[in-house]
Amino acid sequence: MRYGLILETADFIAVNKPAGMLSIPDRAGEEISLKQLLKEKYGDIYTIHRLDKGTSGVIVFARNEQVHKQLSQLFESREVEKYYLGLVQGKPVHEKGTVEAPIMQQEGKQLKMITHAKGKPSRTDYELLETFRSYSWLRFRIHTGRTHQIRVHMQYLGHPIVCDELYGSGEPVKLSSIKRGFKLSNDVLEERPLLSRLALHSSELKFTLNSTEYNLEAELPKDLRAALQQLRKWNR
Repeated sequence: MRYGLILETADFIAVNKPAGMLSIPDRAGEEISLKQLLKEKYGDIYTIHRLDKGTSGVIVFARNEQVHKQLSQLFESREVEKYYLGLVQGKPVHEKGTVEAPIMQQEGKQLKMITHAKGKPSRTDYELLETFRSYSWLRFRIHTGRTHQIRVHMQYLGHPIVCDELYGSGEPVKLSSIKRGFKLSNDVLEERPLLSRLALHSSELKFTLNSTEYNLEAELPKDLRAALQQLRKWNR
């Protein structure tokens, strides 16, 4: 599993993380993480933020303690603009909107979050880019950085992220669900999904560090591009 380099400076490294790779080592330490791979190449690097294992896209690591402190402060003070792209189930009622539902950890479940009045303030803006028969392609901007924020907020709206096993049905995208009259070839026993991973991509980060403005963009990965191409083709 390979990552794509977006930008390398004396202060930080920005890469396009593939879906299915951990950002940083987990407690079990059995899977290789992006941070471990970068450490092998660059030596000491410092965690500023992270992406869910299933999410692809732009992520930044600091190369020294001073920049780690500076960038961490920018994230904490919400001076970093964070944009995502995602495929959701159904079509939201409004083409643009903001979800401001507080988020907290579900009791007894270490890895699941819920919206709750006692949770931490959380804000997600969304904008509808394209609609298909059963799905919609959205752009998100998150103003807070809660665990699973977009996933929880889209579940709250009733439009969970596609292939999300934790907050949605987890059902893969199949050609049979979008193409009328679909039939398997005689020599094929089982249909291969067009997409079977969390359909969420960290597309853009914008911030200013030491008077320099950075706009870091992560190209959409091949699997999401291919799924969108098929959705567009059979949506006509």
